[in-house]
Amino acid sequence: MSTSESKFDFTSLSPPPGSRVLIAGGCGAIGRILVSACLSLDHEVAIFALPRSIAAYPPPPEVLTFPVDVANEESIAQGVRELRRHWAAVDVLVFLVGFMTVPPRPIADLDSMEWDNVVDGNLRSAYLVSRAVLPMLKAADAASIVNVGSSLAYNPLHGVAAYAASKAGLVALTKSLAIENAPHIRANLVAPSAIDTKFLAGGGGSRGEEAAKSGGDSWFRGMASQYIPTIPLGRIAQAEDIVGPVLFLAGPTSAFITGQVVHVNGGRVTP
Repeated sequence: MSTSESKFDFTSLSPPPGSRVLIAGGCGAIGRILVSACLSLDHEVAIFALPRSIAAYPPPPEVLTFPVDVANEESIAQGVRELRRHWAAVDVLVFLVGFMTVPPRPIADLDSMEWDNVVDGNLRSAYLVSRAVLPMLKAADAASIVNVGSSLAYNPLHGVAAYAASKAGLVALTKSLAIENAPHIRANLVAPSAIDTKFLAGGGGSRGEEAAKSGGDSWFRGMASQYIPTIPLGRIAQAEDIVGPVLFLAGPTSAFITGQVVHVNGGRVTP
C-alpha cells in the first residue's frame, strides 16, 4: 500500500478529534498535562479524581469532573453512572492512579496493612475501574485502555516491594485485558522511571500526604541525586515525557499494538 493510500493520518499520532477520553487520576501531575493535551486536540474529556485533588487542582470547566475514590467499588460505580448521563461510550480509558510507601521500607519492616494499602491503591483500583468502564468501552467503535505502570515492576529498588509487586501485577492485568477484549478493545501500558512530581514523595492523595509528612520529599531529593547518574539520557523524567506515549497508544496509529509495555525511562531499564 502506498503512503497516499494509507488509512492513517500520520500528521497526528493521537486519537482523532471528538474522542471521548476518561482519565482516572486526571488531577495529578501527569493527568493535568494529559487533560490539557486532550483538550488542545479537541477530545471530549472526563476525569475521575479524589475530591481533595479536584479542590486542589480544579480542571477546566469543559472537563466532565467526577469525585471518585478508585479504591472504593461503589464510588467507581457512582462515577460511571454519572458519566453515562453524558456519554454513551468511552473511546479511551487512561489509568494514572498510584502511590508508594515513602520513605521506602524493606519487606521485613513492612506490615501487612501497609502492603494491602499499596497493592489495593495501585492494582485492585485498576481492576475495579477497568471492569466498571468495560461496557462503555465495548460501546465504542474501537476502544483503547492505557495504564501507567512503573519500571520498578521490572527492576525493583530496595524498599519498594509492595509498589513494585503491584505494578508488576498491573502489567499482567493489562495483558489480560488485551487478550480477553481483543479485537475490539486494545490495552497497553506505559512504564515510566521515576518522574519529578509529588508522587515521589508518596503521591497527591491522603496517603501521599501522610508519606510526605514522614520525610518523603527529602527522601526523593536524596534519591534523585544518586538515581540520575544511572540514566543514560542524564536526567529524571518529567510528567510531559509520559503524555506523548500515552496518546500514541490511545490513538489509531497504534492499532496493531495490544498487550504491550512501552518503557519510558531514559535508557535506565531495557528489558
